[in-house]
Amino acid sequence: MDNDNAIAGDPLALPHLLPAPAAHPTTVAGFAGLAVALAGDRECWRSLVRYDATSRWYHRLRVGPGYEVWLLSWLPGQGSGRHDHGPSSGVYTVLAGALTEHAAGRGERVLTPGSLRVFAPGYVHEVVNAALEPAVSLHVYFPGLTEMPMRPRREATHSPASRPSPRGLLAC
Repeated sequence: MDNDNAIAGDPLALPHLLPAPAAHPTTVAGFAGLAVALAGDRECWRSLVRYDATSRWYHRLRVGPGYEVWLLSWLPGQGSGRHDHGPSSGVYTVLAGALTEHAAGRGERVLTPGSLRVFAPGYVHEVVNAALEPAVSLHVYFPGLTEMPMRPRREATHSPASRPSPRGLLAC
Protein backbone atom coordinates (compact mmCIF):
# COMPACT_ATOMS: atom_id res chain seq x y z
CA MET A 1 0.00 0.00 0.00
CA ASP A 2 1.45 3.32 -1.05
CA ASN A 3 0.71 6.28 1.24
CA ASP A 4 1.77 9.60 -0.25
CA ASN A 5 1.20 11.35 3.10
CA ALA A 6 3.56 9.13 5.12
CA ILE A 7 6.72 10.55 6.65
CA ALA A 8 9.79 8.56 5.74
CA GLY A 9 11.90 7.49 8.69
CA ASP A 10 11.59 8.00 12.42
CA PRO A 11 11.78 11.69 13.40
CA LEU A 12 12.86 10.68 16.92
CA ALA A 13 15.95 9.07 15.41
CA LEU A 14 17.19 12.58 14.65
CA PRO A 15 17.71 14.02 18.16
CA HIS A 16 19.63 17.03 16.85
CA LEU A 17 16.39 18.23 15.21
CA LEU A 18 14.36 18.02 18.42
CA PRO A 19 14.21 20.91 20.90
CA ALA A 20 16.28 20.31 24.01
CA PRO A 21 14.16 19.33 27.01
CA ALA A 22 13.98 22.05 29.66
CA ALA A 23 16.36 21.34 32.53
CA HIS A 24 14.10 23.26 34.93
CA PRO A 25 10.50 24.45 34.86
CA THR A 26 9.90 27.87 33.37
CA THR A 27 6.10 28.08 33.27
CA VAL A 28 3.30 27.79 35.81
CA ALA A 29 2.35 24.47 34.21
CA GLY A 30 5.96 23.30 34.56
CA PHE A 31 6.05 24.21 38.25
CA ALA A 32 2.67 22.51 38.80
CA GLY A 33 4.11 19.43 37.06
CA LEU A 34 7.15 19.55 39.34
CA ALA A 35 4.91 19.71 42.42
CA VAL A 36 2.82 16.77 41.21
CA ALA A 37 5.93 14.73 40.35
CA LEU A 38 7.52 15.37 43.75
CA ALA A 39 4.24 14.60 45.53
CA GLY A 40 4.15 11.24 43.79
CA ASP A 41 7.76 10.45 44.74
CA ARG A 42 7.08 9.61 48.39
CA GLU A 43 10.57 8.15 48.83
CA CYS A 44 11.96 11.61 48.07
CA TRP A 45 10.23 13.32 51.01
CA ARG A 46 8.61 10.85 53.44
CA SER A 47 11.70 10.22 55.60
CA LEU A 48 12.37 13.98 55.91
CA VAL A 49 9.05 14.89 57.55
CA ARG A 50 9.23 16.00 61.19
CA TYR A 51 6.60 17.48 63.49
CA ASP A 52 7.16 20.35 65.90
CA ALA A 53 4.65 20.95 68.69
CA THR A 54 5.47 24.67 68.92
CA SER A 55 5.33 25.71 65.25
CA ARG A 56 4.98 24.46 61.71
CA TRP A 57 8.02 22.50 60.62
CA TYR A 58 9.60 23.18 57.22
CA HIS A 59 12.48 21.88 55.15
CA ARG A 60 13.83 23.22 51.85
CA LEU A 61 13.62 20.17 49.62
CA ARG A 62 15.07 21.52 46.39
CA VAL A 63 16.54 24.67 44.87
CA GLY A 64 16.75 25.37 41.16
CA PRO A 65 17.43 28.41 39.04
CA GLY A 66 14.73 30.85 40.03
CA TYR A 67 12.69 28.53 42.27
CA GLU A 68 12.70 26.56 45.49
CA VAL A 69 10.64 23.71 46.88
CA TRP A 70 9.62 23.48 50.55
CA LEU A 71 8.19 20.59 52.54
CA LEU A 72 5.99 21.60 55.50
CA SER A 73 4.28 19.69 58.28
CA TRP A 74 1.30 20.89 60.27
CA LEU A 75 0.00 19.49 63.55
CA PRO A 76 -3.69 20.03 64.33
CA GLY A 77 -4.34 23.71 65.03
CA GLN A 78 -1.13 25.00 63.44
CA GLY A 79 -1.50 27.68 60.80
CA SER A 80 0.42 30.11 58.67
CA GLY A 81 -1.24 33.34 59.73
CA ARG A 82 -2.70 35.64 57.08
CA HIS A 83 0.07 36.49 54.58
CA ASP A 84 1.17 36.88 50.99
CA HIS A 85 4.42 35.79 49.32
CA GLY A 86 5.89 39.11 48.22
CA PRO A 87 7.04 38.96 44.59
CA SER A 88 6.83 35.16 44.41
CA SER A 89 4.22 33.10 42.62
CA GLY A 90 3.66 29.57 43.79
CA VAL A 91 2.09 26.17 43.62
CA TYR A 92 1.28 24.03 46.61
CA THR A 93 -0.23 20.64 47.16
CA VAL A 94 -1.25 18.57 50.16
CA LEU A 95 0.68 15.32 50.55
CA ALA A 96 -1.06 13.92 53.66
CA GLY A 97 -3.93 15.01 55.89
CA ALA A 98 -6.07 18.05 55.15
CA LEU A 99 -5.47 21.80 55.22
CA THR A 100 -8.01 24.60 55.15
CA GLU A 101 -7.22 27.70 53.13
CA HIS A 102 -8.91 31.01 53.89
CA ALA A 103 -8.31 33.28 50.90
CA ALA A 104 -9.07 36.98 50.99
CA GLY A 105 -12.35 37.53 49.17
CA ARG A 106 -12.62 33.88 48.12
CA GLY A 107 -13.86 32.12 51.24
CA GLU A 108 -12.72 28.82 52.66
CA ARG A 109 -11.52 25.70 50.89
CA VAL A 110 -10.45 22.32 52.32
CA LEU A 111 -7.45 20.82 50.53
CA THR A 112 -6.75 17.09 50.67
CA PRO A 113 -4.00 14.96 49.10
CA GLY A 114 -3.83 15.68 45.40
CA SER A 115 -5.33 19.18 45.72
CA LEU A 116 -3.21 21.70 43.88
CA ARG A 117 -3.34 25.48 44.37
CA VAL A 118 -1.62 28.05 42.17
CA PHE A 119 -1.18 31.69 43.20
CA ALA A 120 0.36 34.90 41.90
CA PRO A 121 2.18 37.69 43.76
CA GLY A 122 -0.17 39.59 46.03
CA TYR A 123 -2.39 36.58 46.78
CA VAL A 124 -3.39 36.89 50.44
CA HIS A 125 -4.38 33.76 52.32
CA GLU A 126 -4.11 31.81 55.53
CA VAL A 127 -3.60 28.06 55.72
CA VAL A 128 -4.44 26.07 58.84
CA ASN A 129 -4.68 22.44 59.86
CA ALA A 130 -8.24 22.45 61.20
CA ALA A 131 -8.38 18.64 61.18
CA LEU A 132 -7.56 16.20 63.97
CA GLU A 133 -4.67 14.53 62.10
CA PRO A 134 -1.24 15.93 61.11
CA ALA A 135 -0.83 17.22 57.56
CA VAL A 136 2.09 17.53 55.14
CA SER A 137 2.29 19.90 52.18
CA LEU A 138 4.74 20.72 49.39
CA HIS A 139 5.24 24.31 48.16
CA VAL A 140 7.05 25.54 45.04
CA TYR A 141 7.90 29.27 44.93
CA PHE A 142 9.14 31.10 41.84
CA PRO A 143 11.17 33.14 42.18
CA GLY A 144 12.37 31.65 45.45
CA LEU A 145 10.63 32.92 48.57
CA THR A 146 12.34 36.08 49.84
CA GLU A 147 9.54 37.49 51.96
CA MET A 148 6.24 36.50 53.50
CA PRO A 149 4.57 39.66 54.78
CA MET A 150 1.98 38.99 57.45
CA ARG A 151 -1.35 40.70 56.91
CA PRO A 152 -3.53 41.72 59.83
CA ARG A 153 -7.09 40.50 59.84
CA ARG A 154 -9.61 43.15 59.08
CA GLU A 155 -12.40 43.17 61.63
CA ALA A 156 -15.87 43.22 60.19
CA THR A 157 -17.27 46.71 60.42
CA HIS A 158 -20.88 47.33 61.25
CA SER A 159 -22.72 50.60 61.08
CA PRO A 160 -24.64 51.40 64.26
CA ALA A 161 -27.89 50.74 62.40
CA SER A 162 -26.80 47.25 61.33
CA ARG A 163 -25.39 46.22 64.71
CA PRO A 164 -28.02 44.27 66.67
CA SER A 165 -28.91 45.73 70.04
CA PRO A 166 -28.79 43.47 73.10
CA ARG A 167 -32.53 43.95 73.45
CA GLY A 168 -33.03 42.82 69.83
CA LEU A 169 -31.09 39.62 70.48
CA LEU A 170 -33.45 38.67 73.31
CA ALA A 171 -36.64 39.29 71.36
CA CYS A 172 -38.58 36.24 70.18
